[in-house]
This record gives sequence, C-alpha cells and structure tokens, in this order.
Amino acid sequence: MLYGIAAATTALLLTAVLAAVLRAPALRLGLVDRRRQQRKVPLSGGVAVVLATCAVVATGEWTHLAPPGGGELLAAAAAVAALGLAADLWRVRARVLVVGTAVAAACVVPYKETGVAGGVLAVAWIAFVTLGFRALDHADGLAGTVGTVAAFGVGACAAAEVLDGLAVLLSVLAATLTGFLMHNWPPARAGLGSGGALFAGFLLAAAGVVARTGHEAASSAGVLFALNAVAVADVLLVVVSRRLAGRRGPDHLGHRLRRLGLTPQGTVVLLGLGAFAGVLVGVLEHLGWVGGTGALWVASGALVVVLALLRVKSSSAPRPESPQVRAQLRVRNG
Repeated sequence: MLYGIAAATTALLLTAVLAAVLRAPALRLGLVDRRRQQRKVPLSGGVAVVLATCAVVATGEWTHLAPPGGGELLAAAAAVAALGLAADLWRVRARVLVVGTAVAAACVVPYKETGVAGGVLAVAWIAFVTLGFRALDHADGLAGTVGTVAAFGVGACAAAEVLDGLAVLLSVLAATLTGFLMHNWPPARAGLGSGGALFAGFLLAAAGVVARTGHEAASSAGVLFALNAVAVADVLLVVVSRRLAGRRGPDHLGHRLRRLGLTPQGTVVLLGLGAFAGVLVGVLEHLGWVGGTGALWVASGALVVVLALLRVKSSSAPRPESPQVRAQLRVRNG
C-alpha cells in the first residue's frame, strides 16, 4: 500500500518535470502536433508519460519493492509507444500502426485461459481500443482525463482479482497521466501525441483483458466496453459521420461538443464525467454488485449521445455559394 502511494507520487512529479524539461528538445526536433496551425504544441507530454511510467515500474521491480506482474504488458506497451513516436516524427501509414499494435497485443493475451478464438477477439479488442484512445487526443486535456479515469477503474478490477503488480502499474499510469494534465489542460503547453496515446491506450486495453480473464465471455465484453465507453463512442461517431458525409472532417466528440457552444474546459469535464459513469458501472459489474444490464445502460447512453451529435452540423461542410460566385464560375468555365 505504502509502495503504491510512493510510486504514484513519484510518477506524477516526474512526469510533470519531464514534460516541462523536454519541451525545448521536442520543438528543436520538430516533435510537435501537426494538426495545429495557430501554434506549435510540443509532444513532450507523451514522451514524459512513457519514460516516467517505465522508470518507476522498472525501479520497483529492480529493488523488489513492487509486487511482481505487469512487466510483460509494460514492455509491449513501450514497443507500441516507439511505433507511435515514429508516427509523430514521420509519416507512418495507419495500417502499420494497426498491424504493430495487433502484434504487440498478440504477445500479451493469455491464450491458455481465453482459448484461440477468445484470444483472437482479445487481440482485436486491444488494437481497437488502443487506436481509439489515440483518436481521443484530438482535444486538449481529453485523452489525459479519460485515461486517468479509466486507469483507476481498470486498476480497481485488477486489485479485485489480486493482480497486485498490474494494479500498481495502472496506478502509476494514472499518476503519470495526471502529471501530464498539468501541461495539457486547455490551453495545452504540451501534447500527448501518438506515442503517449498508444502507450496509455494499450496498457488500459490489455490490462482490462487480463483482469477479466477467467470470467464469462458475455459479461466480460460488457465490462470492457463500459471501461472504455468514451473511446468506443468517439470511434463510432467518426466512422458513421464520415460514411454519411462521404469525406473526412473534424467529427470527433470534442469537435461536435465545441460546435454546440461548450468551452474547451467544459468539453473535457463533460466527457470526463461520461467516462467516470461508464467506468463506475464497469467496476461495479466486475465486482458483481450490479447485473449485466449495467453495461447495456452504458451502451444505450453512448448510442443516444452519438445519434444526437450526428445532428450537429460539421464545420467542414462546404458553404453554399452565393449567386455572384456561381456566375463567376460559369464565366470562368465558359
């Protein structure tokens, strides 16, 4: 207990310091958020989260102060983070990220307990949630807030299964994301980037699968969905909206809520509360304190939110041309 508190405190402070110290090197290397046009936001936060998490957990295992377990997950997550860092620095195709994440997931799934079919589904789920969590990094403070809430929830599930090493790893992850939020709360001074987002998303997804190993498949699917409801809803919203519009655009949860008039801070708080509600239901269902209908309520709520936000007009929709512009185009085109 005391070690867990000390490790989490150290991880929080170390991440906050590293994110500040690495800002200048990140700017010099061009490690910045390429989606922003107004100002350069260095992605030192993601590097800080990965380094601090690995350093604290590795130190705990080296000194034998930390309970065993979680090292294999951390190594696979670090490999995924390296792939994400490459995507932050250079152009990397999305399929490369998908394949790399799936390979890493295949290395940590407990096939003896899940079986081959269950293992394949677990690999697909881990890859899906990992890439979905990367997509949450579209707004300042959002990925860090949702990730912190989810880390506490998955850590509670691991602790209930007496997976002490995994629980400590998740508490350290929650602490590093909290330290990162000190620099990423709107307006952000540091970003997470693909490296940090894939790292956090992979740990959350893989740890959830491990914590649910041995439980009934249908109930496990409900719990895992509830723990990651915001990320799943964001992916669903983007996929459906882009299919309907036939083009890409700013279609994520944060974008749609901002167009409804919410402030950046209000958007993060609202989605953070949504993540907390889903995580709470997931933890209670894992503990057996609520029935399987809890996850159904979370799924229904997420579906209602997605359908409601689909009615919000996309800012990337082409503006209607005025009669003068249409006349000029007819003259220009003969």
